[in-house]
Amino acid sequence: MNLDFSKNNGLIPVIIQNNETQQVLMLGYMNEEAYRKTQSENVVTFFSRSKNRLWTKGETSGNYLKVVSIKEDCDQDALLIQVIPNGATCHTGTTSCFATEPKINFLNELENTIEDRIANPRSTSYVASLFQKGINKIAQKVGEEAIELIIEAKDDNQNLFIGEAADLLFHYLILLQAKNLKLKDIEQELKRRMK
Repeated sequence: MNLDFSKNNGLIPVIIQNNETQQVLMLGYMNEEAYRKTQSENVVTFFSRSKNRLWTKGETSGNYLKVVSIKEDCDQDALLIQVIPNGATCHTGTTSCFATEPKINFLNELENTIEDRIANPRSTSYVASLFQKGINKIAQKVGEEAIELIIEAKDDNQNLFIGEAADLLFHYLILLQAKNLKLKDIEQELKRRMK
């Protein structure tokens, strides 16, 4: 990267985004030294305008931001850094300084958890035990949950319907993993059909 630190008194804005949920976590600033330190340590370090010094996010709280990727903008005077946060990002204790929680991206997090349970099976994991029974059992479970959802759709108990919808979606995600697919594969197919 050939970043332009000549604007804004040697500082460039840096947007921090959760790599898994895509949620914007915070905005900070880096000078060239903070940028080099971030690159070399793979932990986000800013230049604090109020303290007038380098500041590694998490140096007092322990809530570090582990770097996954760094991307520059088209003018080479701003950065997007995707991270894996270790705890809350905002000093108020919230996930994001913008006080927004991810919506649909929770499904990506759930998908990652399911993938982890399959890759690192534990005896107490329902996902691991179902996955070990094979594709037929997983598909059967999806069918059972679909029937239970249909039955609840005919009644007026919204809480039971929501519970069955959640069960179906959860088992559907396990089935996708068994078929070596991700939600993004299904999303691409749906987008293709919209044309």
